[in-house]
Amino acid sequence: MLMFNGGPGCNDYLAPVSALIEDIARVIRFEPRGCGRSDWDGNYSLDVLLDDADAVRQAHGARACVVAGHSFGVNAALAYALRFPSVASGIIGIAGGNLVNDRSWNEAYRRGLQEVGEDTGGAVFHADPRVNRDGNQSWREFIQGPNLFRTVADLDLPATFINGSADIRPNWPTRQLAALLPQGHYFEIEGAAHHIWLTHPGELDHRLRQAIHRMSSNQPTIGRPPTG
Repeated sequence: MLMFNGGPGCNDYLAPVSALIEDIARVIRFEPRGCGRSDWDGNYSLDVLLDDADAVRQAHGARACVVAGHSFGVNAALAYALRFPSVASGIIGIAGGNLVNDRSWNEAYRRGLQEVGEDTGGAVFHADPRVNRDGNQSWREFIQGPNLFRTVADLDLPATFINGSADIRPNWPTRQLAALLPQGHYFEIEGAAHHIWLTHPGELDHRLRQAIHRMSSNQPTIGRPPTG
């Protein structure tokens, strides 16, 4: 499993999620450029992120992988699967996934952030501020592609999206995305907020294991040389 952080502009914070499933999946985590221990070189576009992620996959010897992400990382995982469909064997999204740049969605999120706030589990992010700006701008350009929805609708990979009902980010874009993908499934954990593992680790673990089991038939050679 190749796992993408949120942001754009977050260093690795997904160790608790990885720990839930490391007994059944080999999880590869990395920090994008401009984040944490990676180079801060100003090259923060979506294309660079996807190429870097694939270089990480190759360096770990994974011939195929489930791509997973949290928050904006779900968008990155989807874009990776679209860029490398022969490599991706499935998509798992946690608290994210959308193909829209909707003003009412952003207003609802910012209102929730002011009125409710958000628990990040004490995570402290260390990143170049330009990562968020450039990454978001690159994503907005990506979702304006004239053939994007057609390409997503043709992406015949198992896809599972796990959101929380109490997330201050409206969930309707993820529902739309799950419905658009031929094998998309959407699940909502009651009472969970954006960082689902902080309050509902058992429910998240259950849904992740379901998704991995469903996708396992698509990835028989992850991390192993071919046989025969």
